[in-house]
Amino acid sequence: MGALEDLPEEIPENRQTQEDFMNFDDVDFFNDLDLVEDPYPYFEYLRSRGAVVRLPRHNVVSVTGFDEGVAVMRDHDTFSSINSATGPFPPLPFDPVGDDINEQLEQHRPNMAFGSMLVAQDPPEHTRSRSLLVGLLTPQRMKENEEFIKKTIEGLIDEFIDRGHLEAISEFAYPLATFTIADLLGVPEEDHGKFLPLLGKLPGRIGGDDEVENNPMMKVGVYFYEYLCDRRANPRDDVLTKLAQATYTDGELPPLEVITTHAATMYGAGQDTTVRLIAAMMKTLGENPRLQQQLREDKGLYTAFIEEVLRLDGPVKSTYRLARKKSLVGDVEVAAGTVVMLTLGAMSRDPRKFDAPNEFRLDRKGIQQQLGFGKGVHTCIGAPLARTEAKLALEHILARMADIRINETSHGPAGRRHYDYEPNYTQRALQNIHIDFCKA
Repeated sequence: MGALEDLPEEIPENRQTQEDFMNFDDVDFFNDLDLVEDPYPYFEYLRSRGAVVRLPRHNVVSVTGFDEGVAVMRDHDTFSSINSATGPFPPLPFDPVGDDINEQLEQHRPNMAFGSMLVAQDPPEHTRSRSLLVGLLTPQRMKENEEFIKKTIEGLIDEFIDRGHLEAISEFAYPLATFTIADLLGVPEEDHGKFLPLLGKLPGRIGGDDEVENNPMMKVGVYFYEYLCDRRANPRDDVLTKLAQATYTDGELPPLEVITTHAATMYGAGQDTTVRLIAAMMKTLGENPRLQQQLREDKGLYTAFIEEVLRLDGPVKSTYRLARKKSLVGDVEVAAGTVVMLTLGAMSRDPRKFDAPNEFRLDRKGIQQQLGFGKGVHTCIGAPLARTEAKLALEHILARMADIRINETSHGPAGRRHYDYEPNYTQRALQNIHIDFCKA
């Protein structure tokens, strides 16, 4: 099965001329709202300058090369994940001194934004923290959760199937992801509804992140702290009790505050990655009728479809590292304290790694190497759950919905589409996706 016949050979936005590229010379990626809906021409501009290039502002080096980026991800001694979710903002709370800032970094880590979260930790602390969550993802627990997912999907589809249209994020992807991760973490079913309003703003927001006290994820943490306190005092045969009693590999029982932070992190990871993946899937299906037919005829193509969506329109545009010491990124020398922008949206389209990188191909070789969920020890912890939900959602959607198409009143006619994305420089997050369909 090759590239789809009715898909464009190449994504039109990426057919850039040298004149177009000149318009990007002084762009500030972190503050330019014009790049939010379609950042890919800018990424191609960066690639045209090299696999690793310095940006004009904020002491940032951008990586568009697959191999160069993966090398950074794997080198924890040289590059810290402390700024993985935030990039260059807020700026470092210290002035880097010398060719090695490890001591300065660890001294200031407690005061850095999101510094205690799993995504910002470095080995060996990251390895130690992640071990607390391993027991939650047993095959038996995932199997039990899968049955819950199927029931939830059918219930959600029942709500809109007779209407012939839906907004796929608020009416499907978001409640599905929220209820599923709540179930996996052992939140009592009668409390699932409490979590629906708690959609937090993602770090990396253009214009500045919200104050911590205004972040709904704080409320998520409060709920989990209450659950975990109760389970330590009154153990039950449930997932929350396992989480409350989880110990490090050396047998030490962590403070409840630490467990609460990791539970809230896992909740967020299991929720937003799934929402964004399903939204991108619905957009892709709605734009490509022939693709729908191919998937209906061959369920064996589901995995390839999901991985290609992740590669071409994945949930993360960029993630970040901080150079701990003077080093080389590709062939570019960077000073200690430099922000390294791992431009996943470009790395997954590196023509040195993927043939015809701007084509959607169901027979693409090595597709599992795409970077939609990151790479290495910081691969998104919610990735297995997101893939499971996406596959089950796809199966049930195709079974019950026919002639899936983009609503032109909301998004414009084919060839002149417009989509609203979160104003964010790290995440690729649709705000809404309106779909019309016929009942199958």
